[in-house]
Amino acid sequence: MTLVSEILNGLEGLHKPQRKFLQVLFSSMLVVHSAINFLSLSRHSRLSERTFRRQFRKQFDFPTFNRHIAARAACQNPVSVALDSSFIKKSGKQTCGLDKFWNGTAQRAEKGLELSLLALIDCKEKRAFALSAEQTPAGLATSEKAVRQTRLDFYLSHFQSTRAMLPASVRYVLVDGFYSKQKFVSGVCESGYEIVSRLRADANLRFLYQGRPASGRGRPRKYDGKVDLADLSRFIGVKSDDTRFSLYTQRLWAVTLKREIQVLVMVPAPDRKSKRRPILLFTTDLELAPPEILRLYRSRFQIEFLFREAKQSAGLETCQARDAQALRFHWNASLASVNLARLKAFEEKTAAQRLGFSMKSVKQQMYNEHVLELFISKLGLDPTLIKKHEAYEKLRYYAVISP
Repeated sequence: MTLVSEILNGLEGLHKPQRKFLQVLFSSMLVVHSAINFLSLSRHSRLSERTFRRQFRKQFDFPTFNRHIAARAACQNPVSVALDSSFIKKSGKQTCGLDKFWNGTAQRAEKGLELSLLALIDCKEKRAFALSAEQTPAGLATSEKAVRQTRLDFYLSHFQSTRAMLPASVRYVLVDGFYSKQKFVSGVCESGYEIVSRLRADANLRFLYQGRPASGRGRPRKYDGKVDLADLSRFIGVKSDDTRFSLYTQRLWAVTLKREIQVLVMVPAPDRKSKRRPILLFTTDLELAPPEILRLYRSRFQIEFLFREAKQSAGLETCQARDAQALRFHWNASLASVNLARLKAFEEKTAAQRLGFSMKSVKQQMYNEHVLELFISKLGLDPTLIKKHEAYEKLRYYAVISP
């Protein structure tokens, strides 16, 4: 792939052997239709299985590589990043990091691995680009009250270790309700960023006292009663074009977060079939417009599409390695190949065609091009004559869902 070569050539400190290997790796990952592992990669390239195993244990700066991809795909000034984790199925007993993690698909904790991902979010084009993936270590405590390191500490350290790679335009960190804990929110805010997330429906919130300070001695009054979502008379209504919800906002004190936040309450429209509880979104940016809170939080879901594409088409769950470094390399390579597929689709399509993205279509096109090049080289055909033939473009897009 020419675009892979151009991006790799722009990276500093990359040795020639590793550059050649990465060119073969990403080209092969976008061609393989079966499970992507060392054996299948060797079958679709000129490198041996042993070479792939050896190279996967070497270091590579994936965050910088992914930033170059995002910038080339016109995602140069993103205002937000998303952080989320995903369960990775893994059989065996000797794999590094095996533990019980929450599997959202099965809705229960299962034995396997967990991946923590930080991704750039392009709210305007509604897409995400993976930036950095790290493995959640085994044996971490799950409760905030634990004395030893918790998984929330690891997620925060993952963000802080990667923030130097973030574009200067990034201001908001988008996370789901699990990360809405005092330790994580305070850590992100102390790093100079703002949080946009979700609260539990029974969150402990208090109104801030807006009256005159009382005369005399004693501490000034700070709170003005506990929030009851059954009575939203003290909230400010927000205009919205979405008829499914009524929006209300207010600045409140979050007891568990120990800070003032701006809360956006989404009240579902009356429905006889179901009685849904209000949805509470919040941000630590007290000046952010309420519609922006909703728009930013909704854009967080783009990271879920990265997990889906990587698992279904980029071999995120099919790594044969068991040590931590090889697993980390494989996961980052899988997510980087999704980024490359998005970049390829972006560069080849017009503005009107960029509304949708199909990873399977890109891989089918790459496979067709790979087979055509193989036939041309093995049969000793004239490549110029073949590529100028009127049927060549039809063969490139053979069986592609969305050309």
